[in-house]
Amino acid sequence: MKIAQRFSAGKQWVLTFESREGRHKSGLSSLMGLVEIVIENPSVKTLGYCPGAMNAVSLIRWKCWSPLVCSGVMLWLAIDALAREPQPLPPRKVATDKETVRARDLGVPFDGTPGQLNAITDVAGVEVGYTTLISGQGKLVVGKGPVRTGVTAIIPRGHDSLNDPVYAGVFSLNGNGEMTGTNWIEESGFLEGPVVITNTHSVGVARDAVIAWRMKHGAADASGYWWSLPLVAETWDGWLNDTNGFHVKPEDVFKALDSAHGGAIEEGSVGGGTGMICYEFKGGSGTASRKIEIKIGKDKPAQNASAARTFTVGVFVQANFGRRALLTIAGVPVGKEIPGTVYGGDTGSCIAVVATDAPLLPNQLKRLARRVSLGLARTGTISGNGSGDLFVAFSTANKNVWAPDQITHSVQTIPNDLMDPIFTGTVEATEEAVVNALVDNQTMTGAGNHKVEALPHDRLRELLRKYNRLTQ
Repeated sequence: MKIAQRFSAGKQWVLTFESREGRHKSGLSSLMGLVEIVIENPSVKTLGYCPGAMNAVSLIRWKCWSPLVCSGVMLWLAIDALAREPQPLPPRKVATDKETVRARDLGVPFDGTPGQLNAITDVAGVEVGYTTLISGQGKLVVGKGPVRTGVTAIIPRGHDSLNDPVYAGVFSLNGNGEMTGTNWIEESGFLEGPVVITNTHSVGVARDAVIAWRMKHGAADASGYWWSLPLVAETWDGWLNDTNGFHVKPEDVFKALDSAHGGAIEEGSVGGGTGMICYEFKGGSGTASRKIEIKIGKDKPAQNASAARTFTVGVFVQANFGRRALLTIAGVPVGKEIPGTVYGGDTGSCIAVVATDAPLLPNQLKRLARRVSLGLARTGTISGNGSGDLFVAFSTANKNVWAPDQITHSVQTIPNDLMDPIFTGTVEATEEAVVNALVDNQTMTGAGNHKVEALPHDRLRELLRKYNRLTQ
């Protein structure tokens, strides 16, 4: 923690606290012997403790007899702050301060060619938004906290095309989990609206909030009715979060949806992934992408001059699965080399969202969703009995083919015989997304003082070097 102080006799004193939880400024002014100490904190909701300052408050008034006494008060605050040990809160991820370290930055080798951002948002139009809820510490008090949870929203075609459903397919590797709205996807072949991911006990409120949000931002169907069967998925965060306290509210879902954007996105302990655990290290949100080139085979002459086309496939995971001993990164038995345990079983889950701009039909997208299983397997998981491993894949191609404004639509698709490169890219991107969720993360202490360590970067590099897998 750093302390900066400025004194101006008789007028104003400013004390600024910079801690792991953010920047907190207290201003001290005197007039007629009255002193106000104001703690300016734009996100009190996510502030659990401010060392040496006030505990999650916005305004405190003290009476002092003179500016000299007030100066003494401020000096006491500074000395008191220095003397205190920071309470064990998880580092708060702030986009402007956080240094992003992804798996490739550490020299982890991966197959395939990533997109520009190496993220699901490399697929044009896809937008991702988060709401991250972090507050409280210490003993679990149901309904109060500690809170380590959130919401992730993925909008397939972005805000500007909310009323244009995408072809989609779903697959369940192990069904100990929930993903609402899948019956209609299986029946119709369309994903109508966003994908929202949160914790297990917040599926209901998230589903209802998505309906309310779509009514506000979307439009009625051709018959004039407003209706929605949202896709909301979950993984369990009850080891670190007061999951039975129902801290996710409709406004948190609205925020994630409203803030969804293209471009670079955060990973690790953000959004729905805030309280998640992967291979008994700190897990959460992760993403990766692959550029795919599809060519006509030598024995299959092209019918036109354009014999090859390039597409993109992106994967987003909420990684909350796996036992430590199973963790494998780039073929290295990392989990066995760094032994440890958090809880006694594979009680987590994995939600995966696959996006592509390749023109695929719903049955082909279901096949694509299945390939997520192979990408997860590369990292070591067996998809245990307690794991809800549920995947959805969608294509942003073939716009407006749902519309009943004409009797027929022209639809493009890639022949099944040419799909292997897309399968390959999905497997590769899934593997890297999981590792990114582990690498771009920090140690977290949550409910009941449960502590989950982040995957140590230096140790990972040592192991990659030991097994001759380090790329830099």
